[in-house]
Amino acid sequence: MSKRGKKPAGDTELARVHGLHAAEAVLQRRPEAVVRIYAQESRQDDRLNALLDTAQALGLVIERCGTEQLDKLSHDGVHQGVCIEVMPSQPKTERELWALLDGVQQQGQVPLLLVLDGVTDPHNLGACLRSADAAGVHAVIAPRDRAAGLTATARKVATGAAEFVPFFQVGNLSRCLATLEERGIWRIGLAGETPLAYTDCDFKAPTALVMGSEGKGLRRLTREHCDQLVAIPMAGTVQSLNVSVAAGVCLFEVVRQRTSEQ
Repeated sequence: MSKRGKKPAGDTELARVHGLHAAEAVLQRRPEAVVRIYAQESRQDDRLNALLDTAQALGLVIERCGTEQLDKLSHDGVHQGVCIEVMPSQPKTERELWALLDGVQQQGQVPLLLVLDGVTDPHNLGACLRSADAAGVHAVIAPRDRAAGLTATARKVATGAAEFVPFFQVGNLSRCLATLEERGIWRIGLAGETPLAYTDCDFKAPTALVMGSEGKGLRRLTREHCDQLVAIPMAGTVQSLNVSVAAGVCLFEVVRQRTSEQ
C-alpha cells in the first residue's frame, strides 16, 4: 500500500466514484484529487490489476476490502470491484465556461450544453448530471442563486458524474444565454405548451438545451432568450415529466440525431 494520500480539509465530505470505467477516468483526469482506492480483495482480473498498477505508479493509497464494504461505499451501486474516494470537484466560473467552449470548438466538436433554470432539488440536479455525463454533454450551467448546487446529495445521486461533467454556476443566467447566442450556440428551451415536438427540432448545430424548474418551468426572461421552444408530447394523464427525466429524454434525442449522421 502506498503511503501517500490527500487529507480532506476540515469537514469536507469526500465524493465516491465506483466502477472500473469511472475509476479509470478519475486516474486519467483527476489523480491529484484521489484520497484512497478501495479494491475488492477477492477479485483478480486483468482490468482491475492494470488500474491498481497505475494507481501504485502514481503513489496512491490502495486498500483491499471485502465485497460487503464495497457495496456500502458505493451505496449498492455496480462497483465492479473498485471504489475511489476523491476530493469533491467545485463549481466552475463563467470565465472558465468560455475557455471550455473555445477548447471544444477548436477540437472540432459540436458543443452540447445543458442549462438548468432554477432547479432547486439536489436529487434532480444529481440525476441531470448523470444523464449529462451519459450523453456526452460538455457543460451543465445553472444560476448561482436560488438553485441547487453540488451538495453531498447531488453527488450521491449523480453516482460519480459530478466529478466529471463540468458544472458552472453563473450570476446572471439571462446574460449567459445572450453570450451563448453571440458564440453561435442554438438555445432550445423545453416548454409544455408549445406545439413543436422535441423530435422535430434539429439538434445537429451547437446546442444549449434549457430546462425549467421543477414546478414553474422556464422563467420569463429565460424563455425570451431561447431561440426555439419544444415540448415532449404527453399521451397519458400527467401533464409533465420530472425535470431530470425530461432532460434525459431530450439529451438522447440530440445523441440520436448526431450519431445517425456518422
